Amino acid sequence: MTGGGALVPLLSPRAGADLTPRDIVAELDRYIVGQSDAKRAVAIALRNRWRRMQVSSELRDEIIPNNIIMIGSTGVGKTEIARRLARLAGAPFVKVEATKFTERGYVGRDVESMVRDLAEAAIKMVREELESDLVGPAQEAVEKRLLDLLLPPLRDPAEETRERWERSRATLRDQLLRGDLDEREVTVQVTTSGPNLEVLSAGGDDLIDSGLGDAIKNMFPKRKRERAVRIAEARGLLLQEELDRRIDMDRVQTEAIARAETAGIIFLDEIDKVASSGERVGIDVSREGVQRDLLPVVEGATVQTKYGPLRTDHVLFIAAGAFHAVKPSDLIPELQGRFPIRVELASLGRDDFVRILTEPRNSLVRQYTALLQTEGVELEFTEEGVRAIAEIAALANERAENIGARRLHTVMERLLDEVSFEAPDKGGTKLRIDGAFVRERLEALVRDEDLARYIL
Repeated sequence: MTGGGALVPLLSPRAGADLTPRDIVAELDRYIVGQSDAKRAVAIALRNRWRRMQVSSELRDEIIPNNIIMIGSTGVGKTEIARRLARLAGAPFVKVEATKFTERGYVGRDVESMVRDLAEAAIKMVREELESDLVGPAQEAVEKRLLDLLLPPLRDPAEETRERWERSRATLRDQLLRGDLDEREVTVQVTTSGPNLEVLSAGGDDLIDSGLGDAIKNMFPKRKRERAVRIAEARGLLLQEELDRRIDMDRVQTEAIARAETAGIIFLDEIDKVASSGERVGIDVSREGVQRDLLPVVEGATVQTKYGPLRTDHVLFIAAGAFHAVKPSDLIPELQGRFPIRVELASLGRDDFVRILTEPRNSLVRQYTALLQTEGVELEFTEEGVRAIAEIAALANERAENIGARRLHTVMERLLDEVSFEAPDKGGTKLRIDGAFVRERLEALVRDEDLARYIL
């Protein structure tokens, strides 16, 4: 395989000099309402990564990230802050629930699996970036291959024949680019690899040893077979083949591992569910065992992945939990010490819901308006209507389980259920979502507390 295009640096330029902590918070504010303390903490953590890369190599390895614990109820923005931070940094990101590591050997997972997942995320990210650089030349090659299938290369050297062939080829190229030929069938050769194999790991880690499975799979010779497909489908098959031919996977793997080590972010959700409280018996023993399994990975360990060893010394770990029944101090002391930054996220009320519905670039009001516009139905949300939605969501959270901003999804879906169902038959209409509309649809439901618990 031959390489092509320049790989991006280990840290995206946006994560460097031109994104100060203040800039990072401002970017997060575009999508997440409130929670300024948490935004400041992750902004500083991200900026410290850039700062670390600027110091001398002698000191660089000694600077470890300050991992963060976010404390707050579900639906207050913990996951979204971490996810948006990773996007800003151009960093590999994985989210894992700590409860998946309980009862290992029965239904649990090996804690090192999250590092292997991080490696997979890094591979996907680097490959996509490289493909974006190579897609232009690859598409030109696909166009040529499709034209050769439609009008094979000329063998007759006669000048008159060549001129006619070139005119026909130019006409076909124009039709191909316009999509006029997408439904025409052509016969293409596709490469088939060996069978998909799942090999049980000797250590029981993740149950499947994907690396050994790939090695055995590669022992089988790749074969080419012919398929009759529409040009629209052939274009995708041939483009992927051209990209595979141009990408140097050894280089991708080297870059991906380096990026995961220096810029990777692992979000450990529900960390409070593995904290022990009271006497350590029964399930508490299992929880403490998970913490002790997590400790070496968070401290810094070398984890074997199918792409090579990956060190976790400089991976940023962001843990999160509601901490209703336990406190961060109930974690084992060694693990507490590896999460020196603690931020508490505020619970969300009516005023927060109003802002969440309208301010972010991806607000629910904008989402539902755009969705129904595709059917020709125009929604107009009034200020009073938005306040009514926020009040009902806040009330539902008080009467039932407090699920934070996720309650807005439930309320909005219930509110617009009839509109969404009938939208295909009501194209060209305009619907005003005001306070009266919201109360008419939802007030009776809210008054029936038992029903509201199930539906809202």
